[in-house]
Amino acid sequence: MSNIDLFSYGVMTPALAFVMSVLGSLIGLLMAARARSVGSVSRLWWLAGAAFAIGGTGVWVMHFVAMLGVKVTGTPIRYDVGLTILSAGVAILAVGAGLASVFLGRGPAALVGGGLVAGLGVAGMQQLGFAAMNMSAEVSHNPVILGISVLIAVAAATMALRSALRVRGALATLGAALVVGLALTVMHYVGMFSMSVEPLENRVPLTGAQVDFLLPLMVGVGLLTIGLLLAVFLSPSSHELREEAELEAMIESRRSRNSDWLN
Repeated sequence: MSNIDLFSYGVMTPALAFVMSVLGSLIGLLMAARARSVGSVSRLWWLAGAAFAIGGTGVWVMHFVAMLGVKVTGTPIRYDVGLTILSAGVAILAVGAGLASVFLGRGPAALVGGGLVAGLGVAGMQQLGFAAMNMSAEVSHNPVILGISVLIAVAAATMALRSALRVRGALATLGAALVVGLALTVMHYVGMFSMSVEPLENRVPLTGAQVDFLLPLMVGVGLLTIGLLLAVFLSPSSHELREEAELEAMIESRRSRNSDWLN
């Protein structure tokens, strides 16, 4: 671990990673709240958006923003582009599967099962992120510390899914997003602390892209997430939907009474 500097830019990268995790979690929870208010196909679209926000921004972007501050003594770091993109897909699909479990299932079993699937998927994303790192070094992991990071990932995912089902109100949603974002960021750094790197005396040629290639990817995911936030604000709330349904029912009732009177 002494050869790894996780904070080469000071607190900037962990602070930004935390902010991105909270932002993704917040937008995901807002979209899940919309999913509770609608049914059938509309619900699936909102849940897909929530999975993208939490898995894409809250997990994947957070991870690689934090990785921007990682430096290893004695070797540059290159990233396998394919594995990096695959890790994003794993995070989004795992969160989506967890959301589907709790929204379609019933009771504590659905929450526990969904949290386990989503949490293991988040941990899998992190491992793919680690595997995407190409260095002229031998890399190993402390299994105990790594196991702790997996447990934190499962706990964070379970909290996120429970909040997606139950949290209501702006302050409660923001509070839940802060807790989930903090847990996900802690999970990342605990996983990083499990890593030990021993640079090789004879450097080997490295393949892959420099860390700079991550920036446009993260910006793209971030912009899509902001677009999802705009969709939340522009769509009718559950209260507005109820009012609209009540108004339509009232109009239909009056039409029915008028029809009966005419007849």
